[in-house]
Amino acid sequence: MTSYAIQLLPLHAEQAAIFLRWIQDPEVIAYSLSVFQQLNTLAEVTQWLTATLADTRSLTLGIYLAETEDLIGYAGITSISTVNQSGEYFILVGDKQYWGKGIATTVTRQIVARGFAELGLNRIMLTVSEPNKGGVKAYRRAGFQVEGRLRQACFRKQAFHDKLVMSVLREEWTA
Repeated sequence: MTSYAIQLLPLHAEQAAIFLRWIQDPEVIAYSLSVFQQLNTLAEVTQWLTATLADTRSLTLGIYLAETEDLIGYAGITSISTVNQSGEYFILVGDKQYWGKGIATTVTRQIVARGFAELGLNRIMLTVSEPNKGGVKAYRRAGFQVEGRLRQACFRKQAFHDKLVMSVLREEWTA
């Protein structure tokens, strides 16, 4: 496994073309947001990205290679509830050449740490498609535990599959 230095930095609406390239690859979005299945043009992706970046209940950051500052994905926490001190983690490593290199685990740990330290969260959850073995593995490595199953909650590749609900609590977190 090659180790890459990454940085989590702000995204910009002008990067929509990069997202469009990722979204146009069915393998990249196979287990991602359902909205990605419906975005087809640069205008649609720009509108989605602009709205995403304007969401005040979300922390959304780009995943950049430290050496080249190339954008290879994005990650963050959405649906942040200050009352419940909780949020939902998300990640997409859009550039496939960086899959299986430990980047998702590293990014997940960094975002979770920020969620607890900077956002004051107590619980961070996520859902992951059960067939996404790499995602499940990265989340377990980052400290998430399976707490439930959403039966046949996702339809991809002409079949329904379950989504796992995973979470990590501040009291369980070890950086």
